[in-house]
Amino acid sequence: MLETLQAMSLVEVIGVITGIAGVWLAARQSIWTWPVSVVSVTAYVFVFYEARLYADMGLNAFFIITSFYGWYEWMYGGKGHTERKVTQVQQREFWVMVMLAVAFTGSLGYFLDNYTNADLSYTDSATTAVSLMAYWMQAKKRLESWLVWLAVDVVYIGVFTYKELYLTALLYVIFLILATMGYFDWKRDMEKEAAAPVTK
Repeated sequence: MLETLQAMSLVEVIGVITGIAGVWLAARQSIWTWPVSVVSVTAYVFVFYEARLYADMGLNAFFIITSFYGWYEWMYGGKGHTERKVTQVQQREFWVMVMLAVAFTGSLGYFLDNYTNADLSYTDSATTAVSLMAYWMQAKKRLESWLVWLAVDVVYIGVFTYKELYLTALLYVIFLILATMGYFDWKRDMEKEAAAPVTK
């Protein structure tokens, strides 16, 4: 137990706390999810570098940039530059993302496996690719983004347990709960919006 606590760096603790807050805020559709998430993903750039999970490190570095895109989309991505509403993903959009995720996994996994000392190269690449897919969908307020997060979170729990990042593994257990809440909250909001009378 003592060794586990010692392995939990202050940076990881900051990443966990702000990560939980960020996902909870996303489930509540609060615009504050984006600045809080920037703090979390910045912390995890350093955590994943130490763990030699380079794809996840790069993913979080990318999230720093794209969080600003999501921030803008939520505020002005709706009709007439209004607040973006929850919608469902289109079938063509979904399959394009799946094909891109497969290609990304294969190419990045090959590179990491052959040219770096990365651990779990293909698993790391796959979780990174699917996380990018979920992140894009979340920025667009697609309801199904939460289902994609649920799937990838399960894999992440196993990866982080294997890498002895126990606090981060616990974080992803909490993410599972929050993602479930987020899905039902967004679904309820979407259905409420669809049932609302159209005003001219």
